[in-house]
Amino acid sequence: MAETRAIVIGTGIGGLAAAIQLAARGVSVQVYERAMTPGGKLRQLFVGHHRIDAGPTVMTMRWIFEDLFAEAGAKLDEYLELEPLTIFARHAWGPEEHLDLYADREQTSEAIGEFAGPEAARGYLAFCKQAQALYETLDHTFIRAQRPSILGLIGRCGPRGIWPLTAVRPFASLWQVLGGYFKDPRLRQLFGRYATYCGSSPFLAPATLMLIAHVEQEGVWSVKGGMIQIPLALGQLAERLGVAIHYGQAVSEILVQQGRTRGVRLADRELIEGEVIIVNADPAALTSGRFGQAVQGAIPPQLPAGRSLSAMTWCLLAETSGFALERHNVFFGPRYDLEFDDIFGQGRLPHSGTVYLCAQDRGANAAWAGGAERLFLLLNAPACGDRHVYERAEIERCTQQVLSHLEHCGLKIQYDPGHTVVTTPTEFERLFPATGGGLYGQAIHGWQASFRRPASRTRIPGLYLAGGGTHPGAGIPMAATSGRLAAQAILQDLRLI
Repeated sequence: MAETRAIVIGTGIGGLAAAIQLAARGVSVQVYERAMTPGGKLRQLFVGHHRIDAGPTVMTMRWIFEDLFAEAGAKLDEYLELEPLTIFARHAWGPEEHLDLYADREQTSEAIGEFAGPEAARGYLAFCKQAQALYETLDHTFIRAQRPSILGLIGRCGPRGIWPLTAVRPFASLWQVLGGYFKDPRLRQLFGRYATYCGSSPFLAPATLMLIAHVEQEGVWSVKGGMIQIPLALGQLAERLGVAIHYGQAVSEILVQQGRTRGVRLADRELIEGEVIIVNADPAALTSGRFGQAVQGAIPPQLPAGRSLSAMTWCLLAETSGFALERHNVFFGPRYDLEFDDIFGQGRLPHSGTVYLCAQDRGANAAWAGGAERLFLLLNAPACGDRHVYERAEIERCTQQVLSHLEHCGLKIQYDPGHTVVTTPTEFERLFPATGGGLYGQAIHGWQASFRRPASRTRIPGLYLAGGGTHPGAGIPMAATSGRLAAQAILQDLRLI
């Protein structure tokens, strides 16, 4: 077989997955990463001498990674130590309103029954059953399929296989459909939060996102040593297969000759030849011209109006009191509708938004025994980081609102600005250019939105996409799937499979 040179731009999960799969099939792969470490949005920050995960905080769908490692002749357990969670998250609406979701479905049902009554418990079990049917319908027909399209989905499902989609009212929003399962607005808030996993509003996102509930039921894991171990492990596997990963080297331009890709130009002007280019960046970076005019029209424009959620985040070391934290905690605001109207309607920070808190020294095998602990806080925010600079006064005002909301729910944090690192949408825009700080690609608003995400192949032969902004979507397992789909498309186009 003639050597085919593939170039991957970026070491996010999608790019590394693509590199591994291509290298395992004998393709020569070079990876260029402008940062000094792998991971993309899977990053860690230092607060003093302490490392804190500052991006995704859980792993689901571990079988995707088991398959990826197995196809490369390796075992996932040799590279990562995963710890299953028995409590997915603790949810709070006030000092006396708490609800835990458990890995055990029956235990969750019992907890919901005690929280909101027996009808709510029955609604939860019916919700889980529908979520499972949706996942089983869409797993191979949509999530793992190359080109998302309505007709293609119907064709792959067949007349009988399409019924779970029609049963869930696919043209309705997630919020509307949740009302059929849960009369208690707090439970609609809780399960409506699945839309935010994709950077979207539950009032605008399609009801099909309820399948995330089944994904969680299949297992949620934390990673010993922090989430950064996932890209580190993928990078180690890639290099074992012969992939050359170049850190601290940014790609400034993708080169096109006679209608197809021929290589890249690095920021230091060096030219690197390659027949195949995989862009593991937000698709908006491509369409905004960040990789040159020659590839700007490779996919449809990714418009700012369609951006997903950004975030305001706090990594801090602090003592806490008054609330029994689990590893994952959610503190809901009083009006979910106003929260998302603030973000998507008004383009501003929510006045009283939901706060996610990851207590990273807690969990089944965590070592926390009191005293200061590592915390990661996240407040959803608009993706306006390219047109709005968050000044110190605005950040301090937002910080105090968040701390006051947590205290209202019973949690007191001994906050010290000197032991805190804040990241705003402005900083996320710097880290992920052309996104405004949007962290999930385009928002999934409306039933057609999932079909509008860019797929692996582009209009330019030799140019492919991978990452959370491409099909099948955001999140660690979906990004890995996008990389596998990109590699599969390349191998097919090169007639290597």
